Amino acid sequence: MSGKIMICDLKRKTERYHTEILRAFTRVTESGWFVLGPEVSRFEKSFSEYIGVNNCCTVANGTDAIELALRAAGIQDGDQVGTVANACMYTTTALMAIGAEPVFLDVGLGTKVITVSEIERAIAKKVRAVVVTHLYGQAIREVEIMSSLCRQAGVLLIEDCAQAHGAMIGGRRVGSFGDLACFSFYPTKNLGALGDGGAVVTNNPKLAEKVFRLRQYGWLAKYNVVSGDGRNSRLDELQAAVLTEFLPFLNGWNLRRRQIAQRYAKEIFAPGIILPEVDGEDYVSHLFVVRAKNRDFFRAHLHACGVSTEVHYPVPDYRQPVFGTRFSDILLDNSELLANEVVTLPCYPEMSDGEVEQVVEAVNLWQG
Repeated sequence: MSGKIMICDLKRKTERYHTEILRAFTRVTESGWFVLGPEVSRFEKSFSEYIGVNNCCTVANGTDAIELALRAAGIQDGDQVGTVANACMYTTTALMAIGAEPVFLDVGLGTKVITVSEIERAIAKKVRAVVVTHLYGQAIREVEIMSSLCRQAGVLLIEDCAQAHGAMIGGRRVGSFGDLACFSFYPTKNLGALGDGGAVVTNNPKLAEKVFRLRQYGWLAKYNVVSGDGRNSRLDELQAAVLTEFLPFLNGWNLRRRQIAQRYAKEIFAPGIILPEVDGEDYVSHLFVVRAKNRDFFRAHLHACGVSTEVHYPVPDYRQPVFGTRFSDILLDNSELLANEVVTLPCYPEMSDGEVEQVVEAVNLWQG
């Protein structure tokens, strides 16, 4: 559905940061170096320092980041890997590419992210790894506990931080808790490029070396292939240069997102609309997702009021048509309920206060 107030207006961002974008493009075009050059190295260094880890390996996109992280961790055909089912197949797609078997885990109804009890269930099922997703900008508050449980059990923990750039727990940024962590720089992300991009970060030098090798054909040295599961997955210099320019703005963008979310939480009182928790640095409001029992009617109402909405996400992974009846015996209560009720409202840094007010007024006109 579309309306006058968009879910995300990227044109506003490129107009506001035209100078920074032009500066990035000028550096690259004048250098004549377009793939795996100084801009990539510069951004990898800056981003690893920002997250608080020792190694950052950029790749072509966020899904590649998850797949290459899993491959670097030694996940192979037939291995079981725990993952949530409410994050639109991104981790599951990576598992399918490897041939690994997803073990679908439920989420908390309030937080919409994985719970400690589900991590314990995955460990009991003898998974080799768990991918935990910081969804909608909500960091998993118990991720350090989860990391400790996995470490004691010899299970690898991989963080999916594609929707939570900059979120913090106890003074540490997400991406610094797992054995590996994955980021997407898709344009709509909290830190987005002008095209696709991704990264894997880690404090483990051996895992980092494997990811660096896998992103470029499995090369140990140029034209010397030592890994059979490598590929061409490189962040280009132009995108790296743009991300370097954008990174200093990330904390401010997150603050603005949080301010909008807090205003929604304070001022929306429509019946039947369940709001997310928005307090604290563990929430960076990548998406402001509410719950509505009569979702289609609610969205139609907002559309008529000039407010765009989206559904992130309407189908649990195990119900996707690609699987047929393969997972027909799985039922995750909270994931099912959320798939039927979640609605995303506009929330991005370039929104005006007037637009935020218009969204609030439109929601509050809803009669349920």
